[in-house]
Amino acid sequence: MSQPLKARFVQTQKADLFDASAPRLLHTHLPDSIKNSACKIVYIARNPKDTLVSMWHFFNSFLRPSQEPLPLEKAVNCFCDGVHPYGPFFEHVVEYWQESQKRPEKILFLKYEELKSDPKGQVSKIAEFLERPFGSETEVEEVVERCCLERLKNLEVNKSGSVLFDVPNTSFFRKGEVGDWKNYLTPEMEEKINQTSRIKFQPSGLASFFR
Repeated sequence: MSQPLKARFVQTQKADLFDASAPRLLHTHLPDSIKNSACKIVYIARNPKDTLVSMWHFFNSFLRPSQEPLPLEKAVNCFCDGVHPYGPFFEHVVEYWQESQKRPEKILFLKYEELKSDPKGQVSKIAEFLERPFGSETEVEEVVERCCLERLKNLEVNKSGSVLFDVPNTSFFRKGEVGDWKNYLTPEMEEKINQTSRIKFQPSGLASFFR
């Protein structure tokens, strides 16, 4: 193997991996020890169509003037093909779902839609999972109120400034609504995502989970 190419994530936006000769062996900053650590994981899965629309808005929200917006149709195709900066969506959801079934004491798998419809019940479930149950109903209500999207959206720290790669903090807060995809996706786009969902989710029993 040729000389390893090293790039610090916080300092480098990209490494010239495409120019490297095959095979390419990648090593990330995530330590392998996390699999055996005592930390607990709360995994929140969202309807694929809402996830796609949210990500599409997010990526287009911090483009430079010289960059063309990502067309929605192309975003749908990439999403269904698993071409995504954070990895294939469907496989990611399935793997965490399966692992949560094997190790329920380690991973709590939640649906975003249920967090929206029953915030107090779901927040209480998270607290129980983390072994930090609430002492009163008032505590639950206060946490839900403090963590609601509109409150977080209007915090001064989130209304200005930016994070890594000059991504504005405002990009992380939009609507947070369930079913907003209906305002953007054509019937053809909807069916493409539905079909991909059926194929990817059916073996694990998740096909009816995100209707």
